[in-house]
Amino acid sequence: MSVAIAPKPLPEKKPVKFSNLLLGAGLNMFEVTTLGQPLEVTKTTMAANRGDSFAGALARIWGRGGVLGFYQGLIPWAWIEASTKGAVLLFVASEAEYYARTVGAGDFTAGITGGVMGGVAQAYATMGFCTCMKTVEITKSKLAAAGVKPPGTFATFMDIYRKEGIRGINKGVNAVAIRQMTNWGSRFGLSRLAEQGIRKVTGKEEGGKLSPWEKILASGLGGGLSAWNQPIEVIRVEMQSKTVDPNRPAKMTVGNTLTYIYSQNGIRGLYRGVVPRIGLGVWQTICMVAMGDMAKTYVEKLTGETVTAKH
Repeated sequence: MSVAIAPKPLPEKKPVKFSNLLLGAGLNMFEVTTLGQPLEVTKTTMAANRGDSFAGALARIWGRGGVLGFYQGLIPWAWIEASTKGAVLLFVASEAEYYARTVGAGDFTAGITGGVMGGVAQAYATMGFCTCMKTVEITKSKLAAAGVKPPGTFATFMDIYRKEGIRGINKGVNAVAIRQMTNWGSRFGLSRLAEQGIRKVTGKEEGGKLSPWEKILASGLGGGLSAWNQPIEVIRVEMQSKTVDPNRPAKMTVGNTLTYIYSQNGIRGLYRGVVPRIGLGVWQTICMVAMGDMAKTYVEKLTGETVTAKH
């Protein structure tokens, strides 16, 4: 006598709520407007000027406009990126995770799949041209002629568009996609490993709830250790940089840019800017985890919806 096996129920498809998008955009805007952009500018300056020491990079940035030099590229490019990338990630990662589960993927695999697909979508939807324009703003040389007004942000954008079209605006987007794929995949996996380690040390059972400080520590470790892919970030900066060097390849790809950087600066050159990038990962973690719970309460009161976004 055969026994009928009940079909496995399909995973529940969670709706993407306005409250989730508002929370993600708000936290990202706060993060980039405070310490995020200064760390981004420092990281990009060191990656583009690989002969500079850390102090030399800071002096270079200060020389471009004092304190405001550390916020170059914030308006509008960093703001556009911050306000849209969370929404893009949430939509795409949620869909990818759902479909991964429908074909039998477990929590860990489905989560990484969602993160990787969300990271790729971020790169090609908004981050490609935003990171390109931020890098252009940070690395373009000032006009030396006295009395000549330097081109503004949008004038620079239109100049690149006229000369190089959409490809010029999205220069380095493939490197951005690789960075975001590896960022979200490794951040997710390493944070989960750190959480498991914290539970063992503190005697919590598997799946036990972590305190806010333990969550910050786990996410900070995941974000900091994810800087292993800094060579991709340096390649991205070099592809988008306006630094003048006759030795650079005429048509830059991820491969020939890697070869160029290695020939000029060796392995150390590929890891320039890794320290401020680790700092950026820690600050992002503090904003998204420590401040996330407080922001959740405020957004729920504002919209009347229960916020379900994870951070």
